[in-house]
Formats: sequence, C-alpha cells, structure tokens
Amino acid sequence: MAQVRSDAESGNGGKQRGKRLRSRSYLRWPTFLKSSRDRAAAPPVQDGRVEENRPLPTHLVVMVNGIVGSAADWKYAAKQFGKRHPENIMVHCSESNYSTLTFHGVDVMGERLAKEVMSIVASKPFLQKISFVGHSLGGLVARYAIGVKSVDEKIDGKIAGLEPINFITFATPHLGLRFHKQIPILQGSYKLEKWAYRTCWILGRSGKHQFLRDQDDGKLPLLVQMVNDCGNLQFMSALQSFKRRVAYSNVCFDFIVGRKTSSIRRQHELPKRQDFMKNSQYPHIVYVEKPTTFDTPKMDFLATTKELRTINDMEDAMIDGLNRVPWERVDVSFRGSKQRFFAHSTIQVKTYLINSDGSDVIFHMIDNFLL
Repeated sequence: MAQVRSDAESGNGGKQRGKRLRSRSYLRWPTFLKSSRDRAAAPPVQDGRVEENRPLPTHLVVMVNGIVGSAADWKYAAKQFGKRHPENIMVHCSESNYSTLTFHGVDVMGERLAKEVMSIVASKPFLQKISFVGHSLGGLVARYAIGVKSVDEKIDGKIAGLEPINFITFATPHLGLRFHKQIPILQGSYKLEKWAYRTCWILGRSGKHQFLRDQDDGKLPLLVQMVNDCGNLQFMSALQSFKRRVAYSNVCFDFIVGRKTSSIRRQHELPKRQDFMKNSQYPHIVYVEKPTTFDTPKMDFLATTKELRTINDMEDAMIDGLNRVPWERVDVSFRGSKQRFFAHSTIQVKTYLINSDGSDVIFHMIDNFLL
C-alpha cells in the first residue's frame, strides 16, 4: 500500500510511469516468437480454466528458418500443428539463427541450433521424441545440428536423448547451389552462374558453403563432408536414426533453389509432367515418391579428397551419400497459382497473406507426420 500511495502522490511521476508501462507492453514479443520454454511454463488454459489434468506433450518438433529468416516464418505451420495435435506435440520455432546471423555459416548455425535444442530438452524432462522441419538453408542447418554430439553414445540412436522420428525439409539445397540450373533465376547460364559463384561472399560463410567454395586446407566442401560421418560429427548416422526423412521440392517457379538439389535427384531421375497426379485434397502436391535406398559404399575421405575434383563428381558423391538412407520425395507445383512467383516462400506459407496457396502442402506434412 505504501508503494501505491507514493505513486499516487507523485502526480506527473505516476503518469510517466504509466506511459512507460504501456510502451513496454506494446513492445512485447508476439506469443509465437516467445521461446518454447516460456510457452510451456504456463499451464494449459481452456475456456478460462486451468487444465490441471491435461497430459504434457511428449514430441518436440523443431522448425528451422532459412537465410535472413526468423522464427516467425513458421508461424502458420506451427499454429496448424497445435490445432491438429494439441496434446501430443510441442512445436518450437528456432530462435538461435535469424536475420544476418544466418550469414555465419552452416556449421556455426548448426552449433547454435544444437545448443538451443539441448537447452530445451534439459528443461522439459517430459519430452520423449524429436522431429525437425527445415526450410531452405534451415534444412542444412538441421542436418548439421543433429550430427553435433547429438547421437547419444550411451543410448544408441538418440538425438539429444530423444527418439528421432521425422526429418523434413522444404526447398532445401541439399546438393548446394553451384550446379547447372540449381538457381533457376540464372536460367542455367554459365556466365550468370559463374558470376553468382564469385559473388556468393555477399551471403557470408553461408554463401560459401552453399556454393561449395569452402575448400579450406585442401578439405572437401562442408556439404560434401556432410554425406558421411566425420570424426565426432555423426552426420549420416544421425540422419539414419530418424524413422522418416522427407524432401519437399518445388517443380517450378522457385527462383532460389532448384528442383534437383531440393529433391536430391539427378536430372534424368526427375518425374516428368505427364506422370504428375491430381489430388483434390492437396491440389499443389503433384508427385509423391516412396522412400528407396541405394547400396552405396561408405566414402573414404582420404581417397575422395583427391578424386572429387570436379563439380559433377561432388554432386554424384552427395546424391549417392544421402541416398544411403531412404527418402520420401514430394514434388510441389504452384503452376497456375497467382502466388507461383513466390514459390520458395509459398511452400512453407511464410506469410499467409501472400503465401496462402501453400497451406495444402503444410496440411500434407501434418497429415503424414509420424507421432
């Protein structure tokens, strides 16, 4: 009460304090940008009453944004997950890499994401399972993060101590961006692709990694290394531990990431337009390829460092390496959509106002999600 009287007696001081409080309230982060730690700390509420007996979610879904992105990029998808599986799933939109922090490189971003996930898991002992969903560069960051001391040496096949279930990527350049037509806006022009290769430093270390320019000390580019286990970095062992791996890719109008690199295929392996299907439930899903594996021997990096000299050799090595584990491939086409020119963002519904046509792709992911 003493404090109340002093505020009241302060006159203008009390008014100023009120203004500061209103301003501070206005600048608070939106709910979807708050950390999962803050969101999960409060008890569930329904119809104004606290649900004391509501079960705690056991499945953590980590959603990772792409370059110059933020946690807000996955707002729509996270909301749909919450509606469909309110009791089973806890969605966390990663907050450790955003804006210009996404220029720091796949490895640095991957380390940050790994620490973020470990922190969440440590504070939520009720979690039992884990899945990752990454868009564009975020898919590469997630692939790096799961290999960072995340396969528990004491409990085989665990990621951050949890059972790995789904690993899903949307328009992710798994093979990098340096190959022919991997950046569609360049139209497969050798001169334009060479120019992009020389100017990729604009995107910092992330640009070098995606264009395979990071051949430091005679080592293979990071993306090539990531199709194998490298010392303490268990990239493929971690990826193999997931029950399911899915690669969503845009067939056309994605001017940022090409279809080959996002679907982990060679040119002749891409489904033709006459093979596309029609689905009234998911109108923009045009082809679904069941998971297959290829019997490819594990690479000896001491030998391949000298052998993989050309870009084509590196591309083949990455495709063969990643295909040692089965992938579901989902081809998406926004041809005919008014939002087709934003396909790279529409596939994840980055901003609902201009990317809403991708909502059926999000529902396809959720409907086929393993709990």
